[in-house]
Amino acid sequence: MKVQELQEIVKLMEASGIAELSLEEENLKLSLKRETQAPAVVAIPQVGLPSSMPLPNGSVAVNTPVAPSQAPAEDANVFVVKSPMVGTFYAAPSPDSAPYVTEGSVVSNDTVVCILEAMKVMNEIHAECSGRIVEVLVKSGTPVEYGQALFKVKLS
Repeated sequence: MKVQELQEIVKLMEASGIAELSLEEENLKLSLKRETQAPAVVAIPQVGLPSSMPLPNGSVAVNTPVAPSQAPAEDANVFVVKSPMVGTFYAAPSPDSAPYVTEGSVVSNDTVVCILEAMKVMNEIHAECSGRIVEVLVKSGTPVEYGQALFKVKLS
């Protein structure tokens, strides 16, 4: 198992809310556990692991707690569209396409506002409200955390 595969498993656990996971392969026994308040994931190697996988002192901390992103100031007339998962934010369907929405765009509940890529899957994110985009809070191509503010929408 490569480190990148392990990181993808951790991201999937965070996005889905899974608290504990055990995985066994030929030369690997992996046990991941996430605490509810401060996520901590530890990989425990079994004898005979490939030397290409760095495991100092017999174990490796894969995930460290991250400070939650600061939410924008609350306003009764402004709805904040938040990320429903960990992933990479894309403002447009492809690099040469126009963004789904920009500041000033009018949106409704079912308007696609961006794509979040998680585990090589492209997930369309909808506005979930009706109004006008007043601020795009994330730059296209950047990673986002669960619950991170993506857009501010002035409700109509």
